[in-house]
Amino acid sequence: MSWTTPSDVVALLRKRWDAGAYLGRPWEPVAVPLRGPRPGELADRFGEAQDWVRRWEQVDLVRLERVRTGGRVIGTNEIPRRVWIDTFEGLCALLRVGPAARRFEHLLELTGRRFPALTGWVTAHPMKTLEAADDWERLLAVVRWIETCPPGLYLRQVDVPGVDTKFVERHRGILTELLELRVDPVDGVPRTDFAGRFRFRRKPDYVRFRMLDGSRIGGFGELTVRAEEFLAPPARRIFVLENEVTYLALPETPGAAAILGGGYGVGVLERMDWPAEVELVYWGDIDTHGFAILDRFRRRFPHVRSVLMDQDTLLAHRVHWMTEPKPTRQPLGALTAEESALYRDLISDVYGPAVRLEQERVRFSAVRRALGP
Repeated sequence: MSWTTPSDVVALLRKRWDAGAYLGRPWEPVAVPLRGPRPGELADRFGEAQDWVRRWEQVDLVRLERVRTGGRVIGTNEIPRRVWIDTFEGLCALLRVGPAARRFEHLLELTGRRFPALTGWVTAHPMKTLEAADDWERLLAVVRWIETCPPGLYLRQVDVPGVDTKFVERHRGILTELLELRVDPVDGVPRTDFAGRFRFRRKPDYVRFRMLDGSRIGGFGELTVRAEEFLAPPARRIFVLENEVTYLALPETPGAAAILGGGYGVGVLERMDWPAEVELVYWGDIDTHGFAILDRFRRRFPHVRSVLMDQDTLLAHRVHWMTEPKPTRQPLGALTAEESALYRDLISDVYGPAVRLEQERVRFSAVRRALGP
């Protein structure tokens, strides 16, 4: 039977409730049209139609609006064509959401007392507010603390009872929306960078490097330093690699140093100027992301030269091929003609599905030949 049932109406109202249609705004009676028996169906299915009407008459908490219908065969009848929920209390009882409604009113009142300027957000986002109900008081306290704290602290220094950095991270989305109503975020910083947007200090980037010519810096052949403190190492040639063990195993090379890139960690070097003054050699995996990193690096430093990222190296190590989990297909405009050809072959699966050769699988004799003087 295609006629509207009470469960159909409850399901519709529940969907609207879950979308936040009835909280945080002045109440207006709710009307829901009903799909009932047409005149022709009354004659053919009169008993079923009577049962349908009785079912609706037994539903509490709604008011039925009826319409006259019928014909010469069965006479004129009144059947429900619309149900009305006249009160908010009736809606809550029908949907069994009274506790949630009362909790929302409490949160709205609490916000009004502590942060009147945020009540508009609460009424506009009732379901988000309810989802965070258990943490709402602490969220307001965090907003207050950040609003008044000096810039340049770490998130770890947020000092609110019951709040730690994991709490802030877990609620980063809602905190961002609330804080934007209270403080001016840093221009140009994306919402995904919570710390930077609200003037907290980011965890520093580090650069790890080692000298390949046997020289020492302050007595050390290998150092890890903060990126902002990293000055050009005393070398005329810099190798940038992605794999740690390969980086550690590089042979001695006069006048050279090696930097561990660590995937897209070349972004740290992009912020520096001195790499433009030295010979830069990049070696990454032969896969689509390896070429994407090379492309990005070369856009910043056009003189970057790649090694062991060519077709000959790939074909010479067929036994070591693996499958790249999530290849990229982005256009790369800074590759050489040879690099571009190999990149196109990889994204076109010329050698097989998502072929990948990791740099640690390249024979070390090939490494010595490629990275030697």
